[in-house]
Amino acid sequence: MKILLACEESQAVCKEFRALGHEAYSCDILPTSGDNPEWHIQGDLTDVMYSGEWDMMVAFPPCTHLAVSGAKHFKHKREDGRQKEGIDFFLEVANAPIEFIAIENPVGIMSTLYRKPDQIIHPYYFGDPYSKKTCLWLKNLEPLKHYRPGDQLEIGDPFAKITHVDPGEYVTFSSGKRMPKWYNDASGKNAGHLRSKTFPGIAKAIAEQFTYQVESSFSKAV
Repeated sequence: MKILLACEESQAVCKEFRALGHEAYSCDILPTSGDNPEWHIQGDLTDVMYSGEWDMMVAFPPCTHLAVSGAKHFKHKREDGRQKEGIDFFLEVANAPIEFIAIENPVGIMSTLYRKPDQIIHPYYFGDPYSKKTCLWLKNLEPLKHYRPGDQLEIGDPFAKITHVDPGEYVTFSSGKRMPKWYNDASGKNAGHLRSKTFPGIAKAIAEQFTYQVESSFSKAV
């Protein structure tokens, strides 16, 4: 399959699809920080995702003006148009002419302005001991499978294995607010960049499970 990883400069998900033999490309306005620049398209995503050449797209549109974690700034972002730009871009991604689409974003206003996400996951669901509430909006794809200790595992399910681990450490502030320690530690001018990285377990699950789903749908259609 030919797969587009939209707004992904790290190539975390791209390399997982490549490992499965797919023609996958990351695309971002930034140069890639991954090891394979030949798999990266640097430029405007709109022309790329509307080209009609992709079988699947997994997208990570910018959440800076959409996530509820920045709600205290929403008034100014509405007034100066930044939030509308973020909303319009998210919808442009969601409406791309690609048969299979997954959009990843933190909890934010698109759950109301677009629709509720099809799934909410955390990295610790897939083997990485960290908490990060992540929404997935899916087009012609099913939610990712993950299993807790004690869950009933279905015979014949290639993904029927225990994947949950400990959710990781939290820090508690004097206000009573709790925050995952890794998230709190990712501070400074690169905080947003560090916090937006896709964890390895989720990247692998996306590549393996969505590949399986799409290839199964292709075989049923024959």
